[in-house]
Amino acid sequence: MLEGKRVAVVVPAFDEERLVGETLAGIPDFVDRVFVVDDASRDETTARAQAVGDPRIEVLRHASNAGVGAAVVTGYRRALEDEVDVTCVMNADNQMDPAELRALVEPVARGEVDYAKANRLVSGEAWTVIPRTRYLGNAVLSLLTKISSGYWHVADSQAGYTALSLDALRRLDLGRLYPRYGFPNDMLVHLNVQNARVRDVASRPIYGIGEQSGIKLRSVVPRISWLLFKAFWWRMGQKYVIRDFHPLVFFYSFGLLMLTAGFLLGLEQLILRIAGNAITPGSGVLVAVLLIAGLQMTLFAMWFDMEANKDLR
Repeated sequence: MLEGKRVAVVVPAFDEERLVGETLAGIPDFVDRVFVVDDASRDETTARAQAVGDPRIEVLRHASNAGVGAAVVTGYRRALEDEVDVTCVMNADNQMDPAELRALVEPVARGEVDYAKANRLVSGEAWTVIPRTRYLGNAVLSLLTKISSGYWHVADSQAGYTALSLDALRRLDLGRLYPRYGFPNDMLVHLNVQNARVRDVASRPIYGIGEQSGIKLRSVVPRISWLLFKAFWWRMGQKYVIRDFHPLVFFYSFGLLMLTAGFLLGLEQLILRIAGNAITPGSGVLVAVLLIAGLQMTLFAMWFDMEANKDLR
């Protein structure tokens, strides 16, 4: 227990026989339960987890591979059954420093926030430790997640090292959460709809310890970007139309409509010009008006969104 609250750690694992034992051995003593969710591993992940011999550990196994998000949800459901006060997520690849778990749990256990997440980008160390392509991919997705989730004060959206309160967990529709890589991004969107308070906690990036990543940025970034685009409009509908109407929906809608129209019209004018056709001054003015007005309305919508969510920290 910590701060008088029961704590559980969910460890999603897929083919992690090399590092799962070391990960579990490092989990602090204040943790009451450890739920290892083996997502249909093809190796000895389950056996290595059980071999640790820690009575706190319970291994849950999927019959087929469902994705890291689905594995976390399985752990969340088990924590709900036990009514654990604070449920954390720690990956099985030993890239999350167990010494930092207390800093994640404490603000949640004290009731200061509903969700605490690691942020590896707050220091210059991340640029030197994290592989360049992954760092840049993370930076792009962090920016898109800010827009999609409404949590403008958080970064490092791909960090899966988190702590969640029982109250916030109860309010989540676990069946709607994205089941695969991209789960942390979608989680933030759903938490924002619930007006959950979220805080970043500084974390040390750990790489080069034998972990193997199957993430291919050229496929992951476009897929998560599309997920965030859909999640953004879902959040707009849920939070600013269904639950409490806010005019920023109009600003976003008309702003993006004008930007799209201005871009397409400008592209058409460019193609016509290249083909040797004359372009009327009025057409150029119309393109400029659409782009400027669309950009202004979109920026106003972002500002409204920041103001609406400024207390969720």
